[in-house]
Amino acid sequence: MKKFIILFLTVNLFSLHLLRADEGMWLPVLLKSLNESDMQSKGLKLSAEDIYSINKSSLKDAVVQFGSGCTGEIISDKGLLLTNHHCGYGQIQAHSTVENDLLTNGFWAMNQSQELPNPGLTVTFIVRMEDVTAKVLANVKNGMTDADREKAVNEAIAAITKEVTSTSRYGAFIRPFYYGNEYYMFVTETFRDIRLVGAPPSSIGKFGGDTDNWMWPRHTGDFSMFRIYANKNNEPADYSADNVPYKPKYVIPVSLKGAEENDFTMVYGFPGRTTEYLSSYAVDMIMNESDPAKVKIRETRLKILDEDMKASDKVRIQYSAKYAGLANYWKKWAGEINGLKKLDAINKKKAFEQELMQKINASDAGKPDYANLFSDFEKAYAQYRPLNKQRDYYVEGMLGIEAVNYALTFNETIEQLSKGKKAADLQKNIDKLKADLPAFFKDYNAATDEKICAAMLKIVSENLDKSQLAGLFDEIGKKYKGDFTKYAKAVYSKTVFTSQDAMTAALNDMDKAYKKLMKDPVYNLMRSSYDKFYKDVRPQYNDMDAKIMTLNRTYMKAMRELVTTKKYYPDANSTLRVAYGKVKGYYPKDGVFYKYYTTLNGLMEKENPLVDEFMVSPRLKELYEKKDYGQYADKNGELRVAFCASNHTTGGNSGSPVFNGEGQLIGTNFDRNWEGTMSDIMYNPDQVRNIVLDVRYTLFVIDKYAGAGYLVEEMKLVK
Repeated sequence: MKKFIILFLTVNLFSLHLLRADEGMWLPVLLKSLNESDMQSKGLKLSAEDIYSINKSSLKDAVVQFGSGCTGEIISDKGLLLTNHHCGYGQIQAHSTVENDLLTNGFWAMNQSQELPNPGLTVTFIVRMEDVTAKVLANVKNGMTDADREKAVNEAIAAITKEVTSTSRYGAFIRPFYYGNEYYMFVTETFRDIRLVGAPPSSIGKFGGDTDNWMWPRHTGDFSMFRIYANKNNEPADYSADNVPYKPKYVIPVSLKGAEENDFTMVYGFPGRTTEYLSSYAVDMIMNESDPAKVKIRETRLKILDEDMKASDKVRIQYSAKYAGLANYWKKWAGEINGLKKLDAINKKKAFEQELMQKINASDAGKPDYANLFSDFEKAYAQYRPLNKQRDYYVEGMLGIEAVNYALTFNETIEQLSKGKKAADLQKNIDKLKADLPAFFKDYNAATDEKICAAMLKIVSENLDKSQLAGLFDEIGKKYKGDFTKYAKAVYSKTVFTSQDAMTAALNDMDKAYKKLMKDPVYNLMRSSYDKFYKDVRPQYNDMDAKIMTLNRTYMKAMRELVTTKKYYPDANSTLRVAYGKVKGYYPKDGVFYKYYTTLNGLMEKENPLVDEFMVSPRLKELYEKKDYGQYADKNGELRVAFCASNHTTGGNSGSPVFNGEGQLIGTNFDRNWEGTMSDIMYNPDQVRNIVLDVRYTLFVIDKYAGAGYLVEEMKLVK
């Protein structure tokens, strides 16, 4: 009886650790077996087949990967696509000039002829998913080295994907799941002619700016609209004036009913990356070393950018998208640190590991593989931590200097020329450098970068041991007495990597110019830091990373074998997933409660005409004062802006459709709350909330604010 009680308690402790209410990013192909009954008990009126099917059209056929890092959804039978403003920000910026500032003023095509093409932008549909684990691991044998295993896996993946892509017009890729214990193939269809249809002004689409980023309550109208074009056969094609709007397999109906507390919600999208099954050693390194270092570095860069952007409209437009990208994860990492501390994450992980070790010792299953699991983790991280620190300061610090990062793109070409090796791809590389040059200099300011250079060198030198620094730091110490501002001024006064004309001339005569580029001070700075990292650090880092990956795979295998009371969802890896939960508010701290929705009233309360982030346009203010909300007001006559729910989301879910239980669009996912950003590592049901733009506010802005009601007429509205 005593043994039974101990076993019962252990199992329930594991249950607490492994899966909490509303946690999980689930593979659509497995919903029938793993989630359908649970989802329906919480309010879903659809079947798993309605969400994902290869036999009929389903919700999956209206969900796309937008670009390389966001999600979008199809909301009309003319290929109209809805995503976030911050997802389309790069395209909006690319069409902006000081004279025609679409970022500030917004943009609306009043007919299809006015829609703007976006070279390089793609959207990708998932045609089908397939478990190919057995095929991928067919030649993997026990006792293989990590290198041999990786080779066997990669060869199998290449063969499997080739078989699909050589006999169809579809693309295909295979991703590992559960640290390589399973593999799934995704067959895709990618469209290449995507045109900008509409975007609100920044005073709506970025309302609250970086101050409100990752925060709740939220009042940001974070949406933009594009249209997918295809050839006459409704197939992907490069941009052409002859292309026509894409006819989708499925169109998402748009609900005007809104969302109320405890309503079922479902997010469908492409979450980027999570690491829910890390060891306590990894969480300790992230929480106490890696995140704090990256926060400090980015904070320094952001301060310099902010000052220069406020001083010049040209610099503001050049760096607006870069600033937003930097600030996004700077704030996320800061929230992650706080969230992990509040959750007592390290101690919870340690307690789980102790419990798992007890199960390992009590079982014969996998004993030789699992016996030294956590002592091996401890040894591995003791070697890995200093290497990871050097990597953080190289990537965030040295490569945070734009001229250095730009010089790095020339490295391979210059090395080939210096060794007299004119490989077949040499001219191709030079042509690519030429093609990329205008885009780099369009959004580059040398004076700003010079300040960042001095600041980054200083922060790297202060936080790494002398033995970990690149050789050029000795020269700076001797020649410039450690004065990084003076050094940066000298470098930027002599380099050609900051001049578009000089780099254009060099690329037109690289057979001779490479010698001069090799002596350039920016190139030397790049090479010094590059050599230090790639020769001294990266080989050791990669070796330890591979060892930890193997330990993670073993750890994951042990959990799934020995703790069978729970369903395991795989970490996010930019593949199509479903998350589900409930609309609900939360307590961010003692004595404070946040309601589950916000309204235009709250936006007006935040108005501050002296702060760019909180300016309200006269047109929006006019509509507010008249309460001219049309059919988009709620039952109380208020216009809701956003709501929050307990769906488990991460980066990549930006732009994801948020559905009610009937499969109707009620909003567009655009953020998480700051208190819940630790959910990439550990989910806390009391704190984790995804933030959703209420689709009624989106429609209000399109129709009442912008006067583009013809777009609403394209949609299937459910009243």
